Amino acid sequence: MRNHFFVIFLLGLTFSLSEGQRRAPCYVRQSNPPSNIKTQLPIPDLKDLPTDFFWGNVSGVNYLTVGRNQNTPQYCGACWAFATTSALSDRIKIMRKAVWPDIDLAPQVLLSCENPDQGCAGGSPLQAYAYIHKYGIVDETCSPYQGKGHTNGLGCTPDIICKNCQVFLGCWIPDEWDYYTIDEYGPLPNSEAAIMNEVHQRGPVTCGIDSSYILNYSGGVFQTNATEYKIDHAVSIVGWGVENGTKYWWVRNSWGTHWGNAGFFKIVRGINHLGIEESCDFAVPVDTWTQQRKNKTSSKSGLLPLKIRQLMDKSEYKIVKSDQEHVISPRPYEYLTPADIPKEWDWRNVNGTNYLSWRKNQHIPQYCGSCWAQAATSGISDRINILRNNSWPQIALSPQAIINCHAGGTCWGGDPIGVYEYGMKKGIPEETCQGYIASDPDSYDCSAVQECKNCYSEPGSGKSGDENCWGVQKFHRWKIVEYGKVKGADQMKAEIYARGPIACGIDSFSKLMNYKGGILSQKTWWYYITHIVNVIGWGVAEDGTEYWICRNSWGSYWGEEGFFRIKMHSDNLGIETDCDWAVPETIKEYPATYEPFHKP
Repeated sequence: MRNHFFVIFLLGLTFSLSEGQRRAPCYVRQSNPPSNIKTQLPIPDLKDLPTDFFWGNVSGVNYLTVGRNQNTPQYCGACWAFATTSALSDRIKIMRKAVWPDIDLAPQVLLSCENPDQGCAGGSPLQAYAYIHKYGIVDETCSPYQGKGHTNGLGCTPDIICKNCQVFLGCWIPDEWDYYTIDEYGPLPNSEAAIMNEVHQRGPVTCGIDSSYILNYSGGVFQTNATEYKIDHAVSIVGWGVENGTKYWWVRNSWGTHWGNAGFFKIVRGINHLGIEESCDFAVPVDTWTQQRKNKTSSKSGLLPLKIRQLMDKSEYKIVKSDQEHVISPRPYEYLTPADIPKEWDWRNVNGTNYLSWRKNQHIPQYCGSCWAQAATSGISDRINILRNNSWPQIALSPQAIINCHAGGTCWGGDPIGVYEYGMKKGIPEETCQGYIASDPDSYDCSAVQECKNCYSEPGSGKSGDENCWGVQKFHRWKIVEYGKVKGADQMKAEIYARGPIACGIDSFSKLMNYKGGILSQKTWWYYITHIVNVIGWGVAEDGTEYWICRNSWGSYWGEEGFFRIKMHSDNLGIETDCDWAVPETIKEYPATYEPFHKP
């Protein structure tokens, strides 16, 4: 993170912007907002609060969840839904002491189902909190963001809450999934101390702001001498501090990690600048994870039949593995012996720290055989987080950008080696550059808009929305410096232990499809590599059985929170026969780019 010891003053703006200069508001203030306040915190004296506080670094721990972008795959006035779900996701992470897994709540549910708010035409965090209090909400792997809502084509159907899709079988509602809810919620007083205390005690809060002045934010503590403002945007306050004598708020936005400082910005504190302190709200999550609460359906989808194997063997869905390598340093298995390797290892919990990036679902909003891109980008993201000691911001790379650039394959299969080659030649964009839409592009141009995309306004009638989008000019590309292959338990353990998760092929037309938990083991006369997963660690069961710990890309409702365990050494569907790894560049400080929000 770069330090900027100055305050930005936009000297020419001495009056409010005209309506023609403004974007359509995505924050709609309510005249009689709902609330359910039970224990609003007392307002302390400012001197009793810390001078600096940031949930991205509390005693070295990052409690903030992954960055988001409401402006891709198309523009949607979804700031209210993103501010709400980000603040709650952060609060859940705080309550869970940052243990695995991060729970990333789904703004799409609010956009499609919450009413009286107007989906992509704007809404209110308090109305969103009221909906979650009454109905609950799911995570992103149940309902991914699609840039639409109930007022422009994506209404509240049962499958918008949680969905799964499979090639040749269409889509259906899973039998059960985790859900999350809140107890109390309500507005905060227009008070610097009250906001600080709520953030400090219980976590981030949602706030309204006039966004027109911050579109081109380029670092430092923002302040303009505008005399009027109109609140039209929702953000979340995640901390505060003092820079060069100026007090500021740390604020999370939803315009992508290429905007501002990793998607965040600082704004002067204590003077209600641009309305940042007058419309803040809070909500308190309910613990639904200690004793897991699941929403069950009467779905009759049942288990996926093994005859899918015959159907898919006749399709174009193939994993084609390459033997290509680019190795420039000693491999861990060349300098680590089995005696150097611990008996158990799990990158979800290394001395209390979870280094893994967010969970994914390749199968929605429609089926896409992108496991190769998901496993490759997840493994690289995890390794970046490891190299950066899990510091803020959490990194999540974009599988959709990889698909768009045909960097290893398509929605009908591919090879992680192609991802690593692309990462070495060009570098891989982050998820907020190109949200996952589970679809191949019309053409694999790898154009600027296919790599990193931003959109400014909603599509016109009968339009796709792309006419309002452009390629982002400044964004960070995460480079790969070397990549290679391993096989067998000893080589795999050494590579995972020394450098992080790896991508491995597996026969998925098997018990894996119907896996519910435990240590998977299946004897087969032969296996056929059809799927790619991440191996992130290993363990030993009470009966002495050694097993691998693996991340899948089939959603959090599958297996053990999206993960599975499988027997080591034998009867494991070929998982030890063909594994890949990549080493990302080492960057300790996040490379802020400060891309302005405007169409070039």
